[in-house]
Amino acid sequence: MRVLLLLCLLVLGNAKPYQPVNVLDVMKNYDIMMADAGDDDDDDDEDEDDDDDYDDYDEDCPTGCRCSPRVVQCSDQGLISVPDKIPEDTVMIDLQNNDITEIKEDDFKGLSKLYGLFLINNKISKIHPKAFRNMEHLKLLYLSYNLLTEIPANLPPNVMELRFHENNINRIQKDAFNGLKKLHVLELGANPLTNAGMELGAFNGLATLYIGIAEAKLTAVPKDFPSSITDLSLNYNKISKVEVEDFIRYKNLQRLGLSFNQIRSVENGSFASIPNVREMHLDHNRLRRVPPGLSGLRYLQVIFLHSNKISSVGVNDFCPAAAGVKKNLYTGISLFANTVKYWNIQPATFRCVTGRRGVQLGNFRK
Repeated sequence: MRVLLLLCLLVLGNAKPYQPVNVLDVMKNYDIMMADAGDDDDDDDEDEDDDDDYDDYDEDCPTGCRCSPRVVQCSDQGLISVPDKIPEDTVMIDLQNNDITEIKEDDFKGLSKLYGLFLINNKISKIHPKAFRNMEHLKLLYLSYNLLTEIPANLPPNVMELRFHENNINRIQKDAFNGLKKLHVLELGANPLTNAGMELGAFNGLATLYIGIAEAKLTAVPKDFPSSITDLSLNYNKISKVEVEDFIRYKNLQRLGLSFNQIRSVENGSFASIPNVREMHLDHNRLRRVPPGLSGLRYLQVIFLHSNKISSVGVNDFCPAAAGVKKNLYTGISLFANTVKYWNIQPATFRCVTGRRGVQLGNFRK
């Protein structure tokens, strides 16, 4: 169930360039939302008064917004600040694609039942340290496509998904995420982050499943992420090599994204610390050989190695020599756009692949 939820979170809001999030679709994907937001409003009698509720919300709706029970939608209104008088029982606020520059201390005061807050594509550069106080139910906080330079202070303690994609964040201060024990998704891609910009202890106290720092300025795999991560995306960076110590902390990793880097070498033993990995993306790098250690990964099913400089493939590069060692057969191996020719690869090389379609070579004879 936890993995299924993670997949849903990754699909929602993972698109780029900017595309608005459909709040109503988000509501449909979170059946638990209404129960979490307030258990005191579940009386059957209130179901008979749905039409009256809509009338009340029309009267209480902030100027320029569209409202329905517990949902306030104010996207694309040219707002320069958060509107006043948002109903206190609101669970979802949509403020996407406006011109808001600052989140003040009392902008969300009294909104203790809030579950989702969407501030994507504004001009926010400042958030008051107390802006998220008393938001015990807030689970989704989207701040992508703004002008933030650092992580806001005092983030909601029960937040499940944080998105800061494409801001100006070049520094993550120590303890920036401390206490976020329920976080599943942390998206920091398309920020000018370097390895030096992440202070030692920046991820202290954080427990999360997914971390994404693609399209940044990383030159090495960061080694200070929480050990809980199962999915790590570092695509489109400037990483030049993979070393043994890179993944020692990440024993639960199941998916690794290192596409579109500058990786020339993978040190022998680098993947021994992630025995449960299922999927690896190492395409569009500068590898000259298949990374060592793949044959020892019993659960690995998908490995992308296309668009490298691999000139030869050994018979045991992907599959263990002993039969019965591998638990999951490969469903996908990509080797196209390399210099190796398929007719120089022994057929037994792919003996632990589910079928012929599981291997993509691409350089067929003409």
